[in-house]
Amino acid sequence: MVGIRAWVLLIAISAASVALARQEVDLELVLLADASGSIDTSEIRFQRRGYAAAITHPEVLNAIAGGLLQKIAVTYVEWGDHTSQAVVVPWTVIDGADAAQDFADALLSTPRLAYGRNAIGSAIRKGLALIEGNDITGLRKVIDISADSANSWSGPSIETTRQEALAAGVTINGLAILCRLQGCGGRPVGYDLERAFATRIIIGPGSFVVTVDGETSFAEAVRRKLVLEISDRGDGFTGMTIE
Repeated sequence: MVGIRAWVLLIAISAASVALARQEVDLELVLLADASGSIDTSEIRFQRRGYAAAITHPEVLNAIAGGLLQKIAVTYVEWGDHTSQAVVVPWTVIDGADAAQDFADALLSTPRLAYGRNAIGSAIRKGLALIEGNDITGLRKVIDISADSANSWSGPSIETTRQEALAAGVTINGLAILCRLQGCGGRPVGYDLERAFATRIIIGPGSFVVTVDGETSFAEAVRRKLVLEISDRGDGFTGMTIE
């Protein structure tokens, strides 16, 4: 069961979302986190802790404070198969440490909501719908998708939905997960996952891939990615992997 604190946090964030109408921000950011069949519940918690640590980190908060409007809007979505894309934390404007902590607390308090085999195209389309359906005006719009595979087994194709995003002026960045635990080493996939992300998933001006490969912590990789996205420093990394 969802704890009382989780419901209070989600209600508070939902109420705040109502007040977002016509609010302008530097960045609208959809975090699409892998919750497919290859990810067990403990790994879901591990991923969420990484995102929670990253969003509240001083480097990320400093990047937000360095923007023209000094605030961003973020939503966190977990995805599985073509029928399963769940909003874990709704659109939230983050303009400082308190808002970032509220987002992190809601993220850590909500149970797993998505399941099933990879449907990356469906996840991208969900992210695009969330951007097009909100009342926020972002100077930039980004969908960020994490996955330990570049395969998509059902729903619309990745190519179709990434072109839809490009046409809508939305950049897609990627977090290629080769290893969730620091020091695990190796490349636990049968193909070059970073290159697959670079050629088949990311798209748009300044789009990039960040790799989690065990040499750095998951939270560190997420933090690096967020700083690049928030500060719009992806230019020069298009189609490349940042390790």
